[in-house]
Amino acid sequence: MPTITIRKATIDDAPALSKICLLTGDAGASAEHLHDYGELPGLVYAVPYVNLPTTWGFVMVDDTINEVVGYILGSKDTRAYEKYAAEHWWPPLAEKYPPSMAVKPDDERYMKLLQNMHTASAANIAFAAAHLHIDILAQYQKQGWGRKLIKTGIEYLEGEGVEGGGVWLGLDPRNTGAKKFYEKLGFVGIQGADENQMGVKFEDFI
Repeated sequence: MPTITIRKATIDDAPALSKICLLTGDAGASAEHLHDYGELPGLVYAVPYVNLPTTWGFVMVDDTINEVVGYILGSKDTRAYEKYAAEHWWPPLAEKYPPSMAVKPDDERYMKLLQNMHTASAANIAFAAAHLHIDILAQYQKQGWGRKLIKTGIEYLEGEGVEGGGVWLGLDPRNTGAKKFYEKLGFVGIQGADENQMGVKFEDFI
């Protein structure tokens, strides 16, 4: 059995975060076949969280092979994160990856997203200022590590006194297993947001 530890994420973890994001990017399965530019999912959903202000993160490390095999990442202040990213992170990436470069549809989708990044709804922000992303490689799932990562993140956010006393995330609607997992931990739908948004108040985490 592998020996797993959880530690704070650092900028040096960026390549591993990007790889995990790609290997779980198709509703939990590998998205490698969907991209010629495999770095794109990570540049949107993982790598910013070890580069930009207001962010936080923890990684799972398999000590037997000394590799990062999972992560939880997020921002303590989503609106501040969105503002900074809109000014400093997305513009150079949008210039580097114009949609005209894309051959595969998923590359084109991400490249267009870089030009017009989605932002959280008012309902999400009313629920809590903080959001998260979590990914674990398939061979390490269903072993309790997802709950441990989220517990680690929640304990950190509680210590930071984040506005709203909770945290939320967005779901891929195809990943029904993930929704059931979050529900078991106390996550609920967010009133006024679309059905793919879920959140948990820290006091309700199971």
